[in-house]
Amino acid sequence: MSKSIAYIFGSEAKVKIMRLFIFNPTLAFTPAEIANRAKVGSSATRKELGNLIKAGLVRKRGKSYTLNRAYRYLPAVGNFLIDANPLSEKEIVRKISTAGAIKLILTSGVFLHNPDARVDILIVGDHIKQGKLFSVMSTIEAELGKELRYAVFETSDFQYRLGVYDKLIRDILDARHEKILNKLGLEAPVVAKVIHSA
Repeated sequence: MSKSIAYIFGSEAKVKIMRLFIFNPTLAFTPAEIANRAKVGSSATRKELGNLIKAGLVRKRGKSYTLNRAYRYLPAVGNFLIDANPLSEKEIVRKISTAGAIKLILTSGVFLHNPDARVDILIVGDHIKQGKLFSVMSTIEAELGKELRYAVFETSDFQYRLGVYDKLIRDILDARHEKILNKLGLEAPVVAKVIHSA
C-alpha cells in the first residue's frame, strides 16, 4: 500500500478498513469479519473502528458495523480512495506471477471505474497453482477492500477461446481494459478483429 495514503489517514489498517466499508456500502460486518477481510489485527481493527465511528464514517448496529451512507464527506473520501489505488501494476504482476508461469494479466472493472465489465482481472498462464492464486487474490482483495471478479485460463484454452470468438473472452476484450502483463503479444489490431468478427 502507498505509504503516503497511510500517512494522510493515520494508518494502513484504517485505510484498509475504510476501503472495505466504502466498496461494500450495503453490508454489515462484525469485527472478526473486518479483521479477516482486511487482513488487519483484531486490536488494530477495534481501535480503527472506534476512530471511524467518532469521525462519523461508520455506524455500529448491534454487534455489527456498517458504512454511514449519510456521512457528509463520503463522496469525496470514496472517490479519493478509489482513485488512490493501493497497488501498482508492477506489484499486481509480481504477486500474481508467484502462482505460475503467467503470460497475460489484464485489468478492467474496479481498476478502471467500469462496474459493468465482466471481470476485474483476467489471468492467463501455465502450471497455475490454484491454491497459491487464491491466496494471492485474497491479499490483493484485502488491499483494495473489495472482492474481485477474476477469470483464469490456461494458455492453450485461452488461445482456443480467442480463436472461436468465445463470448466471455470477447466481452472482456471489448470492455475498457489494460494489459499490465502481455507475454502473448496480444495486440490492439488482433483484439479488434476478435471483438468485431461475426
